[in-house]
Amino acid sequence: MLGYYILIGGITLVSWLVSSTLKRKFEKYSKVQLRNGMSGAEIAEKMLADHGIRDVEVISTPGRLTDHYNPKNKTVNLSEAVYNQRNAAAAAVAAHECGHAVQHAQAYSWLQMRSSLVPVVSVSSGMSHWLIMGGLLLGAAAGVGIGWWAAAAGVVLMGFATLFSFITLPVEYDASNRALAWLKNKNMVSQEEYAGSEDALKWAARTYLVAAIGALATLLFWAIQIFGGSRD
Repeated sequence: MLGYYILIGGITLVSWLVSSTLKRKFEKYSKVQLRNGMSGAEIAEKMLADHGIRDVEVISTPGRLTDHYNPKNKTVNLSEAVYNQRNAAAAAVAAHECGHAVQHAQAYSWLQMRSSLVPVVSVSSGMSHWLIMGGLLLGAAAGVGIGWWAAAAGVVLMGFATLFSFITLPVEYDASNRALAWLKNKNMVSQEEYAGSEDALKWAARTYLVAAIGALATLLFWAIQIFGGSRD
């Protein structure tokens, strides 16, 4: 178990460093005011209109870095700061979330795949650790009967969550690429503003990368503990 705690500690540290850097980047680029004077909400509405998307609503949501696209009710949810502010960071986030709306409208395969896994992951992510821990208590490490099967089921369920994390990567990177391409092609931002938007989105994407690596490392650790043990 010591190895597991060291692993989790290392992943947590890297995640904290990336998250802290992301926050600093957004604070920095929040000071780069847009020359066109548009708010995040206006940026989002224009990007949707330019892609012929008329059935998606742009709304404000409480909190910080709570921005997301909801495919169920077709809403681009922007945090209050992004919705109202007129800077490079707000433009980047607003355009990124609209990138997901464009993916949805164009039936982007990776987004469809991720959406199909949501119901499974919502259940499996909560159950996997309990099954693994319960199985270990019942003797899974020694390959004993029901304990081993319970722990093995937990690892399989954890595998779905890990798969979800990796499928999320192309979805997020593609949304950022769509956002940056639109910002540049439509001359929505200056060169300085574009550089800020690009840097902010790169660091945002790295949070998903760290999460995926962490999920894989945790999965491999438990898989070795369960399947690497000797069974009589």
